[in-house]
Amino acid sequence: MTLEQKVGQLIIAGIDGTKFDEKMHQLITNQQVGGLILYKDNFSDLEGSVRLVNELKQGNADNPLPLFMSVDQEGGTVSRLPKDFAALPNAMKVGKTGKPELAEEMGGLLSKELRIMGFNMDFAPVLDVNSNPKNPVIGSRSFGTDAKLVADMGVAAMRGLQAGGTIAVVKHFPGHGDTSVDSHLELPTVPKTVEQLEKLEWIPFRAAIDQGADAVMIAHILFPSIDPDSPSSLSKAVITDLLRDRLGYDGVVITDDMTMGAIARNYGIEEAALQSFLAGSDLILVAHGYDTASQVYDKLLEAAQSGVISEARLDASLRRIISLKQQYKLSDESIPIPIATALPNEEIKQWLSQLQ
Repeated sequence: MTLEQKVGQLIIAGIDGTKFDEKMHQLITNQQVGGLILYKDNFSDLEGSVRLVNELKQGNADNPLPLFMSVDQEGGTVSRLPKDFAALPNAMKVGKTGKPELAEEMGGLLSKELRIMGFNMDFAPVLDVNSNPKNPVIGSRSFGTDAKLVADMGVAAMRGLQAGGTIAVVKHFPGHGDTSVDSHLELPTVPKTVEQLEKLEWIPFRAAIDQGADAVMIAHILFPSIDPDSPSSLSKAVITDLLRDRLGYDGVVITDDMTMGAIARNYGIEEAALQSFLAGSDLILVAHGYDTASQVYDKLLEAAQSGVISEARLDASLRRIISLKQQYKLSDESIPIPIATALPNEEIKQWLSQLQ
C-alpha cells in the first residue's frame, strides 16, 4: 500500500444525499477512505438505499481494501434504517427484562437487518451506565443504571452482532453515563478519577474486552483528574495508558464523530484528528462534510510524510484495521435488492412478544 492509501484507511467519512454522485466518488477515489457512515437522511426506500450502498462499494473497487460500511443502529431513538423494518426498542427496555439471552437475540436481529442492507459495522451496543438522571444524550440508550446488568446485557448484544457477522463497536469509553452535557453540542466535563471509573463505568468495558470486543469508540469528554488538557478522544492518558495498557485492549479504537460540537467548537477538527491518532486512535470518524474529511486526510498525510506520524505508528493501526477487515471477510461485492419477505420482521415481532 502507498502512504496515501494507508492514511485513507484511518478515516471513516460521512456522505450527503441518497444517490451516488460525484462528491461521493471523489471521497472514495481521492481520499481512499477506510469506511463510510450513513445517517437517516442517507436512506430512501429499501431498494434505493441498498442500491446506494452497492454503488458506494463499487466505487471502492480500485482501492486495496474493502470499506467499513457503518451505521448507528441501536434500536429505539437511534435507528437509521428505512421504515420497512419492524422497530426494535431501546436498550433500557431490553435491560429491564434482566435476560441477557434477549439482548443477544436483539444483537442477532440488528445484524440481520444490517447484513440485508449491505452494512458490516454497527456503532452499538452502548455500554454506558445510566448513572446520571440528568444525562441528556444517553438515558434509555443504556441498558440500565446497574453496571453489572449493563455488562451482562451489553456483552450479550455484542456477541449477537458478532455471531451474525457484524462488527460491533462498543461505546462510549471511558463512560458517557454520568454527563449532564450533550457532547454533540458542547464538551462535557466529568470530575471522576481512574479509581471511580474502575468501580462503575469500566465494568461493562472490561467485560466486553474480556469477551473479544472488535472495536471501542472513544467519547469526547474531559476528565480533568486524568488529563486536564485534552478530552478523552484526544488523550494519550486515556487511549494508550488506560484503555490499551491498563485494560489490555489491542483492538481497533475509533473516535466519536470529530465534527460534533465538543470538538468542533473547542479545537480545530484537523488538528484534533491528528492529536487523537497520536494519542492511540486507529480510526477517525468524520461524519459530516466532504471538505472536512478531505482536510483531515491532508493533515494526517502531511504528518505521515513529515515524520510526525512515524511509519511504525501508522503500521500499528493498519495492522489492527486490516486484521478486523479480514476477520469479518469484508467484501465490496454488491448484494441483491431485498424483497419485503426477506426482512426479519416476523422474527422481530416474535422476539418483542418476549419483552412483555
